[in-house]
Amino acid sequence: MLIIMGLDSPDKDVENVKDKVKSNGCVPHVIPGASKLAIGITGPTNKLNDEDFQLMPSVQEVVRVTKKYKLVSRQMKNEDTVIDFGSAKVGNKELMIIAGPCSVESRDQIFDIAGQLKEMGIKFLRAGAYKPRSSPYSFQGLKEKGIEYLLEVKKELGMKIVTEVLNPGTLGIVSEAADIIQIGARNMQNFTLIEEAGKTGKPILLKRGMSATVEDLLLSAEYILSQNNYNVILCERGIRTFETSTRNTLDLNAIPVIKQNSHLPIIVDPSHGIGIGDKVPNMALAAVASGADGLMIEVHHKPESALSDGYQSLTPKKFKELLNKLSELAPIVNKELKL
Repeated sequence: MLIIMGLDSPDKDVENVKDKVKSNGCVPHVIPGASKLAIGITGPTNKLNDEDFQLMPSVQEVVRVTKKYKLVSRQMKNEDTVIDFGSAKVGNKELMIIAGPCSVESRDQIFDIAGQLKEMGIKFLRAGAYKPRSSPYSFQGLKEKGIEYLLEVKKELGMKIVTEVLNPGTLGIVSEAADIIQIGARNMQNFTLIEEAGKTGKPILLKRGMSATVEDLLLSAEYILSQNNYNVILCERGIRTFETSTRNTLDLNAIPVIKQNSHLPIIVDPSHGIGIGDKVPNMALAAVASGADGLMIEVHHKPESALSDGYQSLTPKKFKELLNKLSELAPIVNKELKL
């Protein structure tokens, strides 16, 4: 259920609505809006009587939300959610670019790559300190030492850090370095972790699970918004299908579908989506043409010696070439690439 009120509604009227919601065993969520004030209601809303709210002062409309996911739905909030990072935004016309290696491998490695990306105008550095891998024998990340290096990059180069949280036990240390906390594909339905990450209040990058539907992804995002954290960025990174010639099948269909059904921004990770480095630029361009709000690209200065995902990484030179093409494409699809 959604209660629509005017932006100039007295605080007393807003609090009265919230109190009434709580008295019926439900939870009110004040949803930011550009033209109206909305209060989303979750819980056993079938027990609520629409007329009881319609008669309350400052209430303009009562709407029943039919989707399984409520707070992420466009029925709850029609205008796009825009997340402001100060030097950059996501969810508006600005094209968000996140780039960096799959893993932090050493201090020299991360500073080398980050330095080159910063020179290109990249504001968001992605790199994993904790790495969930399919094989227990694969490189698992530098863990605490990796976080230490990311904090140094953040301090010395002024870049914003995007890094993955592995479990609730690592959430505290990851939050110290991360400007955006990444929930990886394997953890998309780890609801305990997702809720705890949501409680930090930090922006969350939620990657679609490899076998998850669009509805599954949106329901997972609902767990974060239910913690009153609306700073969620969805990420399409490819799904597992019968096709074996690529790492995954990049589901670009999901972008316009999500845009229609949710107000949250969505970016695309073509590196994992196709898993073949020289094919990543084409899929990146296709993602932007499909309406994506941004991209996350794996970049490594020596892909051939990377400890993880080198095969799908771009060299800084190839990444620069992609940025040039994106600069040409962005205005055609009503986007801006600010570097």
